[in-house]
Amino acid sequence: MTANSITTQQIWVDKSHLSQTKIVEQTLDLGAIPAGEVLLKVDTFGFSANNITYALLGDKMGYWGFFQAGEGYGIVPMWGFATVVYSNCQGIELGERLFGYLPMASHWLVKPSKVSPHGFFDAHPARKSISPVYDNYLRCAQDPGYDPAKEAIQMNIRPLFMTSFVLDDFVAEQIASDVQQLILTSASSKTAYGTAHLLHKHKANRAAQYDVIGLTSASNKRFTEQLGCYDRVLSYEQLAELRTDKSTWLLDFAGNKPLILSLQQQFSAQLARTIFIGVTDVDAQQDKPKDNVEGEMFFAPAQVKKRTQEWGQQGFAQHYAQAWQSFLALIEQRLEVKEHAGAEALQAVYTQGLKGGLSNDFINVLRF
Repeated sequence: MTANSITTQQIWVDKSHLSQTKIVEQTLDLGAIPAGEVLLKVDTFGFSANNITYALLGDKMGYWGFFQAGEGYGIVPMWGFATVVYSNCQGIELGERLFGYLPMASHWLVKPSKVSPHGFFDAHPARKSISPVYDNYLRCAQDPGYDPAKEAIQMNIRPLFMTSFVLDDFVAEQIASDVQQLILTSASSKTAYGTAHLLHKHKANRAAQYDVIGLTSASNKRFTEQLGCYDRVLSYEQLAELRTDKSTWLLDFAGNKPLILSLQQQFSAQLARTIFIGVTDVDAQQDKPKDNVEGEMFFAPAQVKKRTQEWGQQGFAQHYAQAWQSFLALIEQRLEVKEHAGAEALQAVYTQGLKGGLSNDFINVLRF
């Protein structure tokens, strides 16, 4: 590295064999950065089962399009904090701290557009985005949700809770009054129990009659029960104890096709709706029965866009802030922070996640 260049590191994932990764070093000439572009140094980012979902659905849902790699490779998206280390864009200053969607890389070039006091959107021509929700970078100095003492929670939980927030809103909007049961798979995952927290919290105000039921592994059952988000928690070995005489919705965060098929057969006509949200059960992706599952994919950015148009940016932010503060009070004392540094350590965390080995008792903070 010289005064006019920076050596960057990126972790590339083989899109055909997700367990195969490699560290790629590149030298970036600062003098060659085009007008209008900004170089970010990725400071820290979170990592959870959500990031594995990005990899597993990379081609199907377009997640590989955000951060381009070499032919046949992709870079897993993360949520985290970055600092502006070089700016060739008016209105973006050196040293600014940002929060947003980042690559598994030490540095990245963005092209700010729609610059405002609160942030900007990346309009880089190499970026193939599926939603502006992912393109928005917040200026920490102007972000009312930013707390420097809670960065670890923000980068790990806040993006997941956005899905929880709009999913709860979607359920409230769509659910019929006679639905008596909401079953959530992978109930110990952060997005699932964030959703359960809101469904349970808002039940009385909605005059709803549903029970919120969590399904999880036997090893995670106690943790999930202690959260207090569910009316009842069952292990996957206890499916026979489910009440199949009640009108039911299934919110699937696991992506376990055999499990879904089993539940659909068990409930038959009483399963009014099945909604697919995530893919936390990585091992189950190797077991794909030929039978088709019935259901629909929930795309959180679509609900965000809808409510932002109806409530306005400020109204949406206020609704979300209220929900986030209630959830933060629930979880901030329950989770420990694990820190990982260096490209090889980050590869190891990714591999652990791909094997389904991430613990729900921890939140991960990663840095190059």
